[in-house]
Amino acid sequence: MAGVRLVHLLKTIWMVFLMQVLCVMGSKLWEVPTAPLVPHANLSTRLFWEPQCQVQLRHLQNEARITATIPPKLEGHWVSSRCEVRPGPEFLTRSYSFYQSPTRLFRALQHYYSDSDCHIPTYSLVIRGKLRLRQASWITRGATEAEHHLHKVGMVIHSQKAIHHLATRLPSSCLGLRAGGHLVPHRFYELFNAKAEKDCLGALGFSMMELELLRVETHHHPHSRPAQELFLGDVHTDWNERVHHRPTGYQEPLQNAMHHIHPCPVCALVYRASEQHPPILPPSPSVPLDLNGHWVSQRCESRPSVLFLTRLFVFNEEQRTWQGTYQHYSDPMCRQPIFTLLASGHYAKVGQSVKVRGATELVFKVTRAKAIAFDRALLRELNSTQNGRCGQAGRWEVGVEQDITWTDGCEALGIRLPHKEYELFKMGVDHKGRPLLFNGERPTDGSSPDRPAKRPTSFQTPMVQCSTRVGVEPRYSSYSDHSTGPKTTSSANALHSSLILLSVLNAWCWNIHLF
Repeated sequence: MAGVRLVHLLKTIWMVFLMQVLCVMGSKLWEVPTAPLVPHANLSTRLFWEPQCQVQLRHLQNEARITATIPPKLEGHWVSSRCEVRPGPEFLTRSYSFYQSPTRLFRALQHYYSDSDCHIPTYSLVIRGKLRLRQASWITRGATEAEHHLHKVGMVIHSQKAIHHLATRLPSSCLGLRAGGHLVPHRFYELFNAKAEKDCLGALGFSMMELELLRVETHHHPHSRPAQELFLGDVHTDWNERVHHRPTGYQEPLQNAMHHIHPCPVCALVYRASEQHPPILPPSPSVPLDLNGHWVSQRCESRPSVLFLTRLFVFNEEQRTWQGTYQHYSDPMCRQPIFTLLASGHYAKVGQSVKVRGATELVFKVTRAKAIAFDRALLRELNSTQNGRCGQAGRWEVGVEQDITWTDGCEALGIRLPHKEYELFKMGVDHKGRPLLFNGERPTDGSSPDRPAKRPTSFQTPMVQCSTRVGVEPRYSSYSDHSTGPKTTSSANALHSSLILLSVLNAWCWNIHLF
């Protein structure tokens, strides 16, 4: 019965969505719904946890600090700010140049490494092509969809060890080798040529689908120059799906080479590098995993096909307990809260990761959870669930916390208790010397890493430590202050609420992941 009811509900929402699209669509290519959600009545909020965490979270919502335009201005040179880790794992740095219209050409360099410090290069790819911006994304709010066409892709191999590895993956015919011929380090090999209809990229699992979703943010700092970041689409966590995956989330952003965060020594190394001379990053300091304290998001984060969110973790290493607060939003600035999940449980350290040097494998168990709803469309859905499946049916109120432990989670939010996840954690330091906490990237298909074989091999956006105190339970209320106001409606608001509810209901079939 629950499945039939969900199908009918999704059909109804889809019809509402189509009607609202017809109402709000205009003649302009870049027209998107911009009206904010209706302020929730009687919602005056305060923070109750550590002051440092409060400052960090309010900093994320400072409207004057971050601006983004649609369509984005891509012209310029964009570079990695650290050694990046992709699912597999793959370790790389990126250096992308976009040229002014009307050519719309781009040139990209991807340098791959055998180690998680990007200290030992294996090969570099030179990618040339054309990019055409299309329209504002209706799936990922604040992003722009694009269409890319590859012209040529070439490869330069940097070591004999890499040659042995690639020789087993790349057919000799693709590389133009004669019978008995061998690959040679530092020689340029063409892998793709659109005019010659040559394509040898499949064996590498290579894809530039990341260019199909873009967002440029400008960060304004009171005592320094603005910094610009380029967010490109996420790479699928399943190797077999990455070539066809159309992104709905983002990777770690690239920095504008002329307007980047300061200091950024890696930016300079990547900027000056070439396919013949890849950047060799200095070894990162070894930081033992010490989870004690409070850890908070550095930016408004995104996950594929889900809403935007911020995270706050509290760990107690002595008792091996953890608490997490996950605030989900409808907008890329994390200012319009939809719902909050508060979860807690225990964890155990398994040992050092074999695949990612310096990372630690852990197992987390979620035993308790609470939820807070802020969006009225979601509120109606929660109140219509059968009693015993998501807290107390009919008792959900805006901004009021509900315990969902006694109902073994909440079907409508995709939360099942108790729940176990196999995780990958790593620590580092940022450019200011502050401790950073990396944890495993969520599976793109929405499944859960609920067995060792699904343990992540790459990381989410790192969190920063905002307090070293332990044993202080963070009480949650919305990070932003929302004033009371009259209830109004608009086609844009109705569309937005429908999209929000549709995204949340996706979790019924998947799982809303913790961590």
